[in-house]
Amino acid sequence: MSRLIDNNISIYEALQKIKEGKYVMPAFQRQFVWGMEQIEKLWDSILLDYPIATFLLWHVDDSNVSWDTYFCSFLSEVTFNSRKQADSVNYELTGINVKETDTAVLDGQQRLTSLFLSLFGQAYIRPNYARRKSGDKIVTKLLVELNNNKISVDEEEYNSKKFDIKFSEKVGRLSPTQFELKNILNQKFRDDTTRENAIEEAIVNVPADSKEYARNILQKLYNKIFVEKLVRYTEITDMKQDDALEMFVRFNSGGKALRKSEITMSILEAYWPSAKTEFGKIFVDSYAGFETDFIIRSALMLYGDVVKSNINKKIAEDLKNDWSGFKRALINLESLLKEMKIDVSRFSRSWNVLLPIIYYVYFNPDYGKNINGVRAYLLRAIFFTYFQSGTTGKLQQMKSNINSFDYEITIEMLDQMNDLRVTEGKIEDVLNSEKGSRVGGEVLYYLNLNWTNKNFKYEQDHLHPDNRFNESKPVSVPIEDWKRWRGMRNRLPNLHLLEGRSNGSKNDIRLVDYYNDMNDDQKTDFCNQAMIPQDVSLEIEDFEKFYEARKAILTERIRELLG
Repeated sequence: MSRLIDNNISIYEALQKIKEGKYVMPAFQRQFVWGMEQIEKLWDSILLDYPIATFLLWHVDDSNVSWDTYFCSFLSEVTFNSRKQADSVNYELTGINVKETDTAVLDGQQRLTSLFLSLFGQAYIRPNYARRKSGDKIVTKLLVELNNNKISVDEEEYNSKKFDIKFSEKVGRLSPTQFELKNILNQKFRDDTTRENAIEEAIVNVPADSKEYARNILQKLYNKIFVEKLVRYTEITDMKQDDALEMFVRFNSGGKALRKSEITMSILEAYWPSAKTEFGKIFVDSYAGFETDFIIRSALMLYGDVVKSNINKKIAEDLKNDWSGFKRALINLESLLKEMKIDVSRFSRSWNVLLPIIYYVYFNPDYGKNINGVRAYLLRAIFFTYFQSGTTGKLQQMKSNINSFDYEITIEMLDQMNDLRVTEGKIEDVLNSEKGSRVGGEVLYYLNLNWTNKNFKYEQDHLHPDNRFNESKPVSVPIEDWKRWRGMRNRLPNLHLLEGRSNGSKNDIRLVDYYNDMNDDQKTDFCNQAMIPQDVSLEIEDFEKFYEARKAILTERIRELLG
């Protein structure tokens, strides 16, 4: 059972623990993301007597960490790419000796890192292009202005700094009234017998009317760092890494957006430091639009429990040791989809539907012999929005069913699953999909795979023009029918795919006129591609007969697609 211990220490005591290696960060911590402005405002808040929030610490010892539980040390230097943010730095991962290191920081990394860099570390600014080529770095120092006359505070500006604390790269041209914060660590400021003289020496160039202000600033700075117990923390003992991760997620969800996948990736890198680099080699060509979430979820599908969605040491090592087999599964997935005339890149933002197929091709060397079953699964899952909710549970269901059918995806298996069984109601829902809907667009895309060219852009288009239903009704059509037709005009039986330029030229031309303007070959192609029913009038007066006849054709074609 975990215990909570509350305590307070000074900033200096906390930073000494970092310097001595007693405080570290768990491997699942994210990068240091603060910029210069945030660090400056942190010190401004400290001098304004504002609290700097509570820190959450995790006591680590032999009972809750093992030799392969990884941590990382705090940064001792940072390069800022702008005032807004520091460059991304990959922390070096290491094991710890619990006799020397006993505490991991779960919440407060950004603040403690900022304080440590300010007093014990070194900051740089990313150089311009000319200097970057030579490899130079521009040193920047954190300074506080002691001359009150030089400070201009906009009282109307919300959240503005009240003290002139800022980073400056003008190291060789510092104002004689600027004081570098880390100089307060000099022994002459820390010794009670020499502090008063040290302060007077530091403010010698400050105008007489600002000396008292400057004196107070330096005395307060000393007090805030060495005397006052500003670092208020809660330390948790007797807690395992999985619980620490869960607590870390909860405490960080209110700060800068932190996705669980980012934490999961950090855990994975703890066991496989080159994971992100290897992932990057996957995300090219057909997989260029995919992200790390896709690989992590695929790994959970293959090696772990996709419902729990937690990467652990075993899964990380299985993925690392079987990386060539994993990559081969992705290559086989791409080739299998290509046989169906489908590009894997189409799923870069909706890849959950691919995971059961990855599982299938990974465990079944004869995956190419059952293309019909795979196509039926894929299109049923898309048309019936199978993964719209309860994703991990449904992935686990597919995994279990594939196992039960000797690592096959079969029509028989799909027909035993309520969500993927083809029924009249589901077909009717698909046919009622409207223009612009996700399902409608997907159905039109797959219905027309045999003739569309992937290099062209196609658009959903009304067969009987939309605008015609906003005009007066034909004399022969009852008003009730006309109202009903207006509600049907945006549904699938009145929609087809048209190449973008053709759609622009077709505009609001009546269907019968559009058809009659074609030559015989064009009419044949149009009827085949748009699945136009034969021997049915294309006049608007006969819209319902046309609609029902085309609906029957689409029903048959959709049933064929769904196996």
